Amino acid sequence: MIRAPAAQRGARQLVGNTSPRVAVARTLLVAIETGRAALRPRLGHGAWQGSVHNGGRSSVAKADIAVLLALGAAFFIAIGDVIHQRSALEVTDEPVGHLQLFTRLLRDGRWWLGTAVAAAGFGLQAAALALGSVLLVQALLVTSLLFALPISARLAHRRVTRWQGLWAVLLAGSVVVIVTVGNPTAGQTRASVETWLAVCAVLGPLLALFLVGARMWSGSTSAVLLGAVSGTLWGVFAVLTKSVVHRLDVTSWSGALELMRTPELYAWAVVAVAGTAFQQASFRAGPMTASLPTMTVAEPMVAAVLGVVVLGESLRPAESGWFVLITAVAVMVVATAALARGEAAIRPPP
Repeated sequence: MIRAPAAQRGARQLVGNTSPRVAVARTLLVAIETGRAALRPRLGHGAWQGSVHNGGRSSVAKADIAVLLALGAAFFIAIGDVIHQRSALEVTDEPVGHLQLFTRLLRDGRWWLGTAVAAAGFGLQAAALALGSVLLVQALLVTSLLFALPISARLAHRRVTRWQGLWAVLLAGSVVVIVTVGNPTAGQTRASVETWLAVCAVLGPLLALFLVGARMWSGSTSAVLLGAVSGTLWGVFAVLTKSVVHRLDVTSWSGALELMRTPELYAWAVVAVAGTAFQQASFRAGPMTASLPTMTVAEPMVAAVLGVVVLGESLRPAESGWFVLITAVAVMVVATAALARGEAAIRPPP
């Protein structure tokens, strides 16, 4: 039986008479401790690393580091998102197009601060992807909502509600179950050109339809469609990041030149810029109760599908664990949408 004393003590504390904000923070600590404790007996097989050369201890160390890096990335990305959301709402009161909005944000100092913080998060995400699978890292990045919740509440001088605390508990618990029961298995680090062309053939027309719909309709519908475009692009970004990190070698000129000849590097940069632009556009198009949940749910779902289809990753729960895993995924999606929607609902309108 897995024993996690620290997690158990934290869980008992959660049922006490604590404020919702404290409950959210403790929930995250419970998730970290429970996840790390549950991972150790499973990692002797090197399930999370494509090839482990130094035995079980090396596999455990790499997986632990990947978990911590992913949680660190979630923290910085949460701060960057909070700053970006406020900038998108306050940069102008005039109705502007997607390109005009993005160019105005480029002249906003606070937006660049958020970009710098988010870039630190993306750096930690890349490091985590170098050690763990896309399935593992993207599941943990969902916890950015747990960080954004108290940060945004603090800046707005308000309290986290009890419902938000409950959804945070469910989100943290579902992520722990997915990571431990799902047993994410790493696949390859790169895909063939043919595979990526097939992905473009599927996603390209779909995203084009979303953009056409976003121009035909306004308000919540437009925000949802633009949020779906942004979330999809960030899911693609995660898979491309793993490929770029695999080719990253700046210790020599030959390594740097090899990286510059990697097609994924340029696709990675284009997708990052496009994802950011459509993210800001979705914030302006309608209420964030529509855009934020769509983006938050779409990114990990798209990344997970591409991790399986493009990189050959997989989930390997025990036979009796599939029901638990599917339930956990459903809870994660519902809790993420509920937290994002609740967070967006209390933000001031543009």
